[in-house]
Amino acid sequence: MNRHQAREKALQTLFQLDFNKQEIEEKLESLSEKQNNSFYNELIAGVVNDVKEIDHFIEKNLENWSIDRIAIVEKTILRIAIYELKYMDDIPPNVSINEAVELAKKYGDDQSGKFVNGVLAKII
Repeated sequence: MNRHQAREKALQTLFQLDFNKQEIEEKLESLSEKQNNSFYNELIAGVVNDVKEIDHFIEKNLENWSIDRIAIVEKTILRIAIYELKYMDDIPPNVSINEAVELAKKYGDDQSGKFVNGVLAKII
């Protein structure tokens, strides 16, 4: 699994965790055992562990919007990208942003790519 595929899989996993509000610790253990990919595992664990701080970054950079109003897909994409931007020094910011925008275009609505790009541009 390459990094793009790992991000896509992480989006699906984190979306499911957020949407279902399952027992995160139990679910994470079973997911990481199934996925033998360190990048995927780091994204999942990192976002889950730092979600409050990541959400704070999102809220600080929203204009006339609250985090509660963001669709789960866009929120999850932003969380992954912000985790990469803040905690993964080996990934250039433009790569994280581009990947996030591509995921938003694929999984979100017509405006998701622009929205994600706008929030991430303010953060960096």
